[in-house]
Amino acid sequence: MNDKDLLAERFEANRSHLRAVAYRMLGSAAEADDAVQEAWLRLSRTDTSEVDNLGAWLTTVVGRICLDMLRSRGSRREEPLDAQPFEPVATSGPADPEREALLADSVGLALLVVLETLTPAERLAFVLHDLFAVSFDEIAPIVGRSSAASRQLASRARRRVQAGAATPEADLPRQREIVDAFLAASRGGEFGTLLRLLDPDVVVRADSAAVRMGGTPEVRGAELVATFFAGQARTARAAVVDGAPGAVVSVGGQVRIVLSFIVGNDRIIGIDVVADPDQLRELDITLADG
Repeated sequence: MNDKDLLAERFEANRSHLRAVAYRMLGSAAEADDAVQEAWLRLSRTDTSEVDNLGAWLTTVVGRICLDMLRSRGSRREEPLDAQPFEPVATSGPADPEREALLADSVGLALLVVLETLTPAERLAFVLHDLFAVSFDEIAPIVGRSSAASRQLASRARRRVQAGAATPEADLPRQREIVDAFLAASRGGEFGTLLRLLDPDVVVRADSAAVRMGGTPEVRGAELVATFFAGQARTARAAVVDGAPGAVVSVGGQVRIVLSFIVGNDRIIGIDVVADPDQLRELDITLADG
């Protein structure tokens, strides 16, 4: 067996896993096949003599390919996801039936629909880490973030998935209306309005830098969160943060604190508070008009 045949054999041993990753990233069997084929083309053009773990290397390659496909796809799909029956990932070559069954159970059509509401980076971080146990150190270079920022992407995606009703990205204007109303109520100390805008199980999480500035690591429940924010946010300015509705607090023209909101069923279900300078530099922030 020559080197090319040996490489092809090793690739085929990983095909089932790679297709599972790609399908859960893309939600389309045809696109998953295209991503896997592209991974093979890249592998065939690469010197693998210094690759210690081919499976891990191929997983990250497929992740990058899927991320590019999601970003280029935008909001257009050739076929609506909800028009497709759930299609278990087909296997080729040796497979672990028990693992495939667990994956099929964990990612049915309902979850794929929720995954469609995530940004590409959130989706990749969640799928690779939560479904395929890829470390954040390996995910970080794929999404162009630090390990800590990648962890935050997965955490935000996980909460949207657990909520099961995250507002689709296409409804960003409606999300912003809700966040704008929340910020106005916070500035005015309107406790009742805050309560109406918050999900009963809302969670606020702050990073260590925000805690050092006087914040609280975690606040749970609508009443506690409303109490926490009542009379606050006077200097907060509405923004879009990594494709999600948010707000920023600036000092001397420099962003010092970012609030990223998770909205579902017309209520706020989560708020991330970020103040770590390294993470702030990695965020894609667009200030709202005015």
